[in-house]
Amino acid sequence: MAVFIDSSGRLHHDQDSGLALVCPHCQVLAHITPVSVPDFNTLQQHKPGQVGLVYRCEACNAPIFLRFAVKLYAGSRVELAPNFVELERPRERFNFTYLPEDAELLLKEALACFSAACYNGFASMCRRVAQCVFADLGEDGKLQLYDELANIRRLAELDEESFTIIKKVLFESDTAGRPGLPVIESYQAGVLLEVIKDLLYQAYVRRGRLQQAMMVRRYFADETTSKVTPLPGVRS
Repeated sequence: MAVFIDSSGRLHHDQDSGLALVCPHCQVLAHITPVSVPDFNTLQQHKPGQVGLVYRCEACNAPIFLRFAVKLYAGSRVELAPNFVELERPRERFNFTYLPEDAELLLKEALACFSAACYNGFASMCRRVAQCVFADLGEDGKLQLYDELANIRRLAELDEESFTIIKKVLFESDTAGRPGLPVIESYQAGVLLEVIKDLLYQAYVRRGRLQQAMMVRRYFADETTSKVTPLPGVRS
């Protein structure tokens, strides 16, 4: 796949018509078009190893910044690597409504780390989220979440290495002067993300939604009962 900037400053991309990604602003998978390309003469003069391009999201018109590595400086073109780095990534979503305030704050920072590809920082924040949740739910709640982790392992068919890493991150305690967190990569961070979202859903969101639904049912049941006209001779 050829990607290059010609001497007139025009970007050529073999798959330009089909280039799409999830916009970090509107969260929609949309086609993107280039709107700002580095000046060819400036590139030839300074020969940077990487260049930045600005695209436009065709769903919301927001700017999207991509970084390409330079493969070759030729007389009439600057050839770029086909792969690019998204400088802004879509933020992960979660229903924070039912979470305790402290857990919500920590989880938002954890998700920000994940979106920035700071995966080991994400793991550290996940441990803080877990510690906050365990303090809120107590020892019984911690044991229940550990059982949930075992269920996730079975349902998602987690491999032994991923399960061990997640267990260490979320359930092992910090030791004096050494947090003891394993070093993780992008795939393991993605698995950790899905696990902690599922655990928090089970601990707070599912319970909160059920309790809210039961309150609504009780309210309408009471309203219906109060509006029923009693039969003649029957006391209300």
